[in-house]
Amino acid sequence: MGPERVEAAAAGTQTRRARRQAELAGQSSAAQDRVRTAAAHPRRWFARLAVLSALAGITVVLPLTNNVLPGNGTFVAGASAAAVDLPATVSVLTGVAVRTVPPPAIAASTATATRAEIAASRSEVRQPLPGCDGSARPPGANGQLETKDLCTLWDGKSQLRGDAASSLAELDLAFRARFGHDLCLTASYRTLAEQRILKATKGGLAAVPGRSNHGWGLAVDFCSNETSGPGWTWLKENGAIYGWANPAWALSGGSGPHEPWHWEYTRGVLADGEYYTS
Repeated sequence: MGPERVEAAAAGTQTRRARRQAELAGQSSAAQDRVRTAAAHPRRWFARLAVLSALAGITVVLPLTNNVLPGNGTFVAGASAAAVDLPATVSVLTGVAVRTVPPPAIAASTATATRAEIAASRSEVRQPLPGCDGSARPPGANGQLETKDLCTLWDGKSQLRGDAASSLAELDLAFRARFGHDLCLTASYRTLAEQRILKATKGGLAAVPGRSNHGWGLAVDFCSNETSGPGWTWLKENGAIYGWANPAWALSGGSGPHEPWHWEYTRGVLADGEYYTS
């Protein structure tokens, strides 16, 4: 073997050795990178867990512990998150303050009802006959009351004095809630002329003209179908609660003709009407 081959072989051996060392060095560097990457994973997970813990504290823990005030951590019964002035969850997450006050345009367009308006509204709802003054006593003589001073009942034609009309309307509301229909009426206020005609046709079955409580707007006649059955029983049991009754003279065996359909507003009759004791 000549000197040239020896030198070439030595050079080849050195080249292979250098490549091997380079490969080993590369493998070591890759292994170190994997170790560093593996070591970095726990730190990333710890960071993620820290963020999740913070969010849980904001959304869950703070609302549940709103009775603990900041500073010394003293528990105060009834303390609220508003008193502690804690930040809202949305503000913490987004960094943007949430506006809770409506825009001026909306706030200006919303009218605030006064206490008097609310009371008036509720009073109107409670009125059985809206617009009927139950306290007024119209002037005039029996059978000569002004139409404008009377209140029209639910059937749109029958009329009574205000106090009698209001109380009878309340009775009707209760009756309708129980039986599903209004009380049926055949007569209410009668003018003096109507009383005279009735007296001429019915004789002793009719009151003396000018002495009937129909002429004061304090009496009604129910339809005959109201004077029997469950409705009649209910009416006799509950009429007095609302101030209405079949007068003693109209009862069976009373001093006058038996008229179960004739009912009067007792309080008004005692004060201003034609009261018969028997």
